[in-house]
Amino acid sequence: MGDYRERILEIIESENYKPMTMSQFQKELSADESDDFKEMVKTLVALEESGIVFRTKKDKFMKTSETDLVKGNLSMHKRGFGFLRPEDTELEDVFIPPNAINSALDGDTVLVKIGKSAKGGEDEKYEGEITSILKRGITRVVGEYQPNKHFGFVVPDSKKIVDDIFIPKGQNLGAIEGHKVLVEITRYGDGNDNAEGHVIQLLGHKNDPGVDIMSIIYQHGIEIDFPEEVLKEAEHVPDHIDRFELDGRRDLRDELTITIDGADAKDLDDAIAVSKLDNGNFELTVSIADVSYYVTENSEMNKEAYDRATSVYLVDRVIPMIPHRLSNGICSLNPDVDRLTMSCRMEIDSNGKLVNHEIFQSVIHSNRRMTYDAVNKMLDEDDQALIHEYRDVYPMLQEAEALAKVLRNRRDARGAIDFDFNEAQVIVGADGAPEDVVLRTRSVGEKMIEEFMLAANETVAEHFHWMDVPFLYRIHEDPKEEKLRQFFEFITNFGIVVKGKGNEIHPKALQEITEEIQGRPEEMVISTLMLRSLQQARYSEENAGHFGLAAEFYTHFTSPIRRYPDLIVHRLIREYLIDGHTGQKTIDKNAEFLPDAAQHTSDRERRAQDAERDTDDLKKAEFMLEHIGETHEGVISGIMNFGMFVELPNTIEGLVHVSMMTDDHYQYHERQMSMIGDRTGNVYRIGDPVEIEVADVKLSEKLIDFKITGMPERAPREKRDKPVEIKAKSKKDDSSNKSRSRQKNDKGSDNGNTNKKPFYKGAKKAAKKRNRKK
Repeated sequence: MGDYRERILEIIESENYKPMTMSQFQKELSADESDDFKEMVKTLVALEESGIVFRTKKDKFMKTSETDLVKGNLSMHKRGFGFLRPEDTELEDVFIPPNAINSALDGDTVLVKIGKSAKGGEDEKYEGEITSILKRGITRVVGEYQPNKHFGFVVPDSKKIVDDIFIPKGQNLGAIEGHKVLVEITRYGDGNDNAEGHVIQLLGHKNDPGVDIMSIIYQHGIEIDFPEEVLKEAEHVPDHIDRFELDGRRDLRDELTITIDGADAKDLDDAIAVSKLDNGNFELTVSIADVSYYVTENSEMNKEAYDRATSVYLVDRVIPMIPHRLSNGICSLNPDVDRLTMSCRMEIDSNGKLVNHEIFQSVIHSNRRMTYDAVNKMLDEDDQALIHEYRDVYPMLQEAEALAKVLRNRRDARGAIDFDFNEAQVIVGADGAPEDVVLRTRSVGEKMIEEFMLAANETVAEHFHWMDVPFLYRIHEDPKEEKLRQFFEFITNFGIVVKGKGNEIHPKALQEITEEIQGRPEEMVISTLMLRSLQQARYSEENAGHFGLAAEFYTHFTSPIRRYPDLIVHRLIREYLIDGHTGQKTIDKNAEFLPDAAQHTSDRERRAQDAERDTDDLKKAEFMLEHIGETHEGVISGIMNFGMFVELPNTIEGLVHVSMMTDDHYQYHERQMSMIGDRTGNVYRIGDPVEIEVADVKLSEKLIDFKITGMPERAPREKRDKPVEIKAKSKKDDSSNKSRSRQKNDKGSDNGNTNKKPFYKGAKKAAKKRNRKK
């Protein structure tokens, strides 16, 4: 039995190759024996699934590269259309109309035949039709069970799955009407029949406390409980350090070292030490929990951590990447105990330039577990009682504040973009009901730690870049020219003109825009649209720099308890620097592993962000059930052909549907991102302040309906004007860019809008239990 992959590739890569059928390949390869034929078929199917070849309607295999087909992942919209996210990141997303989905589901890997829409000129849009489904992205679905006499259906929670799942008799695991269930798909729909599946887990009744969040967790394929073998392995990890473990480590236990975190944080993975050297320079030591010492490469804990790739932070819980015994125990840099760490020590001059650095394994003894609140009160408010209480570390905090300003000034000078968005936290009670929505603040303490983590991440990345060994980077590629062009065109409506083209823009130009709009009513909207015009940061084995940070080198080194890429970076540090393994065997092993690891961890990061956003949206919608009929001031944050999104000061967003804009007939103008009335000429555009009334909440869809105050009541249906159908299409917003995970070097906000009605403050401490609308 030969290597059919190599032989088939040799055939199709030949210059005179013409599409061949399965039987022609069999004859060409002399695959007459049963086992040989099976192997050949398996190889051709694998090549088809990987997108290298494409099977035509006549069952001939063509080279995909010689067709007008594009491979990518399908991202569905609840309204039935979708977008192809091409595998080739240089290509723009492709709109897929509902009649061209051809039974594909959200997340499927597909081939799409590209065509052009009716538009011409610069606004010409590309549309596509799905021709092949290479790999299914969804194998399990969460939804509500609805019984029939002899069978049942599951209505998917995800509105991106349009059709119900058919459940044959005896395959419902005892589910009754209203149960939330997890279904495994056994047969996919073909356009005529629904997909079919069987219930594999009952999550509980839809009205039971906590079932709503559980449904979202399972909907995104996130595992809550650790496998038994992982927990058993964790139990054997010691809860203290033995002397022999200090061999080869630099002893930093006598150096004043502190942690600064949120008050409720239990997994403390970074500690800092700051001092002033005799030459006037600063010395900054960032020590990070040495998780890789305990989670070893071939362990069950490592396999599970790789699969999870990140901790997931939801409104009412944290789903950790590694078991709590480690994350809250031996790996957490708790005060007054010895802990094993990886340290990056940096000497930084008064201009913020890195003069010298070392990366080494160490042992620390944290002197204080500080909170952001206490640090902010000392440094921002000069709280004398706290200064006295923490008099042993206060002088170091002052040095740290001075160093953070120096580092920040240097980042500003090179053009780093700071998106200072409002970010909300949903406060939930013991029963899971939302009690309040509050704005997070980002003050001196948060910004200080952010600067130190950024400095350590950049230093580590640059070190290994110049070592010229395979490494894992955190990259943020330059924006796509078309998206930036559209953004620049839009901001001219506000009198802002940017010189230069999208393909040669420097982050400094975008930084200047953020400075120019600071304090203006449209600041939030322009910042959001700017963020959406940028690419999404991801992990990569190739160093492409970080556009948003204006950094030539960047990685993630500082959070190995909750991010697997950081754990990989720690392993590479140990392998290359500490053990000195830089031979060809090590190079080849890492070069093979890192591309897949980068893709996997990037995908898992997006999955976690989607789950976080969905739980936030659900609880925000549930919170607004208590406020139906109230009026509040907001800002138009988005405009589509079907209506306008309005964001309130607490970040809650609702839709004013075009059918609710009853004082005129409104046309959607994509270029100006505005709605314009046919008769009155009224204009609503992104960034405009409006007063709205909370009209309705669709909890099952996580949607909030607003209406603009002062609009006349809708006429009876037979007397109403028929809404104008607008055929202009706009690309779906990359809403994942709006999700900011709660990591220490992420951006929050400290400038809540105080002149709006802060109805969300002082909400009821215990929300009433309420029936959910279907």
